[in-house]
Amino acid sequence: MLKIGFFIPEFPGQTHIFLWRERQALAELGIEADLVSTRPPPRKVASHAWAAEAQGRTRYLMPLQGGALGIVTEFLRSGPGGWARGFGAALTAEAPGLKGRARMLALLAMGARLKRIAREQGWSHVHVHSCADSLNIAMFAERLGGPSYSLTLHGPTLEGYGPNQRQKWRHARFATIISRLLMGVAQRDIGPDLPAVVNIAPMGVDLSQIRRAAPWQPPAPGEPLRLFSCGRLNAVKGHDHLIRTVEILRAQGIDARLDIAGEDEQGGSGYHRHLDALIAEKGLGDAVTLLGAVSEDRVRAGLERAHVFALASLNEGISVAIMEAMAMEMPVVVTDVGGNHELIASGQDAILVPAEAPEVMAEAIAGLYADPEGARRLAQASRAKVAAEFHHRRSAEAVADGLARTVPGAREALERSPARG
Repeated sequence: MLKIGFFIPEFPGQTHIFLWRERQALAELGIEADLVSTRPPPRKVASHAWAAEAQGRTRYLMPLQGGALGIVTEFLRSGPGGWARGFGAALTAEAPGLKGRARMLALLAMGARLKRIAREQGWSHVHVHSCADSLNIAMFAERLGGPSYSLTLHGPTLEGYGPNQRQKWRHARFATIISRLLMGVAQRDIGPDLPAVVNIAPMGVDLSQIRRAAPWQPPAPGEPLRLFSCGRLNAVKGHDHLIRTVEILRAQGIDARLDIAGEDEQGGSGYHRHLDALIAEKGLGDAVTLLGAVSEDRVRAGLERAHVFALASLNEGISVAIMEAMAMEMPVVVTDVGGNHELIASGQDAILVPAEAPEVMAEAIAGLYADPEGARRLAQASRAKVAAEFHHRRSAEAVADGLARTVPGAREALERSPARG
């Protein structure tokens, strides 16, 4: 099998289930993707059933094992050419001010650590699932004479990944971008520094793992309208607008109840508290529940039980949470942001509404509540759309294609792999 590093920051986090699946799909294609990460995530957000196994398989750059001596030794192994390229990249990186320059030098040191891990594990290439500091680290490792690297751009924007984008992309062998919208952003902002090989491939879902135990049913007479949402607790996910949507529905006489699965990046001490205060302010303590970081089984149980999936994001790449809800063959109402319109044909397989417009979202959900047969037709079309265009192997196939086209010896290694039959 072809052996590569699979670099995911703060792995395994609450949103990383699709990356775990992509790694498994890569194995089916003849690629052994060894996990490497910056540091473990906060314990409260490592909630998946497979998290302990994943953490046990992951090599972490921090905290340092062996102190600074290993980094210094790896620098010395790089030789004059590696020193010139590495320090040259750090000193010419887009990094305003002394703090920015010092940060780049610290990331150069992490690049030396990644280079050492890659050498010890026999990786000729590292694929990075981020365009932020992890991509800087991979770039510095390559400049020091380490493995080549590639990247996946998830979005929802490019500027959110910080400075030095052109340099990070310039030295990459290939890139995968999850939506046509983001491809346009990369062409505009990275321009001639884009790698020669760029594939567009959304993240996807494993339909063999996501299916209903029983057909979707609308609320029975007198039963609450159960809404379910899933996404990290961050302002960009628009959970405050979704809470306002519930308030509007209840004012209309609809007994709407909302469960939100997800946690903030601080493990509950950040945006979670803001949403708690908002729920209390609106008097919705008996109608809105913040579940925190929960396992994928708990998410699927919530989707199975719910009548409608709703997500009020202010921006997205293409949301895997929405794909999973559609794969569960249920009505879906979400905001028309980022690449969501590449996933959804509004009114045919799900419903798109404007962002920051809880009144419009409430109207769409109330319409489904009043038209159970229309909601059923929408639910039945949703899984078919995901099955046709958003299965979990697409992104793995894009990575495999990039490796075969740009990494010396990769095509031959893949052709020889027993995994390819």
